[in-house]
Amino acid sequence: MITIEAIDAALAHHHPVTLDDRTIVPAAVSCILRSDGAGLQMLFIERSSHEADPWSGNLGFPGGKMEEGDATLQQTAERETREEVGIDLSRARYLGRVSDVGGTRFRVRVACFVYAVERPVELRLSEEVKDAFWISLDALLDPSLHRIVPVRFDDRSFIRPAFTAVPAGKPPLWGLTYRLVTLFLEVLRSEIKDRGL
Repeated sequence: MITIEAIDAALAHHHPVTLDDRTIVPAAVSCILRSDGAGLQMLFIERSSHEADPWSGNLGFPGGKMEEGDATLQQTAERETREEVGIDLSRARYLGRVSDVGGTRFRVRVACFVYAVERPVELRLSEEVKDAFWISLDALLDPSLHRIVPVRFDDRSFIRPAFTAVPAGKPPLWGLTYRLVTLFLEVLRSEIKDRGL
């Protein structure tokens, strides 16, 4: 079974690529893990529908754009997580960071910070979040659940790689968040191979 300690070790050995282009809007998200006793799970949110938000209705991690007052991108991720789902990550275990990703349609660079919550958390959703749910890490690691599917963004249709084993009625997980999940899983798979887990 994959443990938080194994993920901690994998991220400790990882050297994330950071995007430092100051002409691109900086943003940050939190990848949050928990144990349900049977294995590890990862938290995702479904964004509320807003006409002005191109990511409206899509799945993602808690997070958003860096704001004045955020000294670091990690502080951005923690502030946004507290605001969107009510989790105080100062009480969580920080595990590390995966490589940044850049937007393909919008000039944004997203940093992703990984945490483990080691006690039960109560989710308190803001108006920006329609729903929040956990997906098992075992499911995310299953290649058969990653497919090429039709998706919609900014009123346009695309065919993109996505994770499809999401709760009923939810859109597939794709785009920036899917790319971050894929980067995280690559780091984890490398550790699994090296340690024979």
